Amino acid sequence: MYVHPTSESSEAYIALGANLGDREDTLMEAVRRLDETPDVTVLQCSNIYETEPVGYVDQPLFLNMAVRVRTDLDPYGLLHVMQHIEKELGRVRHIRWGPRTVDLDLIWMEGLREDTEELILPHPRMKERLFVLVPLRDIVPMEELSGLRNEIQTAMDRLDGKEGLQLWKTCSWHSVSAPSGN
Repeated sequence: MYVHPTSESSEAYIALGANLGDREDTLMEAVRRLDETPDVTVLQCSNIYETEPVGYVDQPLFLNMAVRVRTDLDPYGLLHVMQHIEKELGRVRHIRWGPRTVDLDLIWMEGLREDTEELILPHPRMKERLFVLVPLRDIVPMEELSGLRNEIQTAMDRLDGKEGLQLWKTCSWHSVSAPSGN
């Protein structure tokens, strides 16, 4: 699969979730595949959280996390890479918000706004879901990034206590392209 790069690098945030199979392994494999993609570098990953399902609730608990990436792809190119990774890892779409091996959602990209049938940025439901906001808070830098950090905190204050969420595991990420300290 080839996707045309843009002329400039951008930072983007991707939310990941899984509730079928080896959830943690699948999430980390998705992160590895993102990082191995030309024109995409995973800069940082959030902690991993176990969360209750939202929408369709008759399904196993999810593991959720988020990653911050630097990419030379435009938002549609990055979206297509993410969809390809989902498919490779066994994602099938039978029930809206139903069980899945893995889900990758493009949440935010350099303050871009898109509203097409294929892509809405920022993600339209990110402020409604602690399972997206808490991992994002782990990795959005303290400097304000167009107010994204403030938006996250304001939304979290409104949602506090409305969804089950607990820390599953801390995550430290070292890009395959970065020199190893070991």
